[in-house]
Amino acid sequence: MTAPPEPGQPDSAQTDRAQADRPLVDRAQARATALLGLIMVIGAIVVLVDAARLRDSDDAVGPAAAPTLLGILLGTTGLLLAVQGARSARTAPESALEKRRLWRLAGLVGALIAFALLLPIMGYVVSSTALFTAAALLLGAPHPARVVAYGWTVAVAAFLIFDRLIGLSLPAGPWGF
Repeated sequence: MTAPPEPGQPDSAQTDRAQADRPLVDRAQARATALLGLIMVIGAIVVLVDAARLRDSDDAVGPAAAPTLLGILLGTTGLLLAVQGARSARTAPESALEKRRLWRLAGLVGALIAFALLLPIMGYVVSSTALFTAAALLLGAPHPARVVAYGWTVAVAAFLIFDRLIGLSLPAGPWGF
């Protein structure tokens, strides 16, 4: 039989619950947080530089007041996110799915590059069908035949809406669609 916890000290069940309530952050998520923070800091620098270039005014609050405040808030938030992400990345456990996620990401980037290269040659419908199909399969769609049919349907619908209804011409390819 265990002795009851001393007054002011949490018992082991409370400690276990507190640790279970704390979210686990894997290394990829921590790196993404740090990267988002750095992007926010860069954005803040751009906003602050643009705010400094605004013309001066005789008013108490000039045209640069709002962008300057937003730039400071954006930079502070981004810096805090970058620091938090960097700290979490050092202590986070290595995820077993991280390599699989990287391969999936590489596949998606490859599909986008292939889309950009094939668009002028094959046309919008064929290139988009290939892109939609590849993206859905890489993200775990269960039925490949259905995915191709759905991808073709979405590509044709988008082509008809943009090219025929709106009048925004899309690359037609050798088949005229």
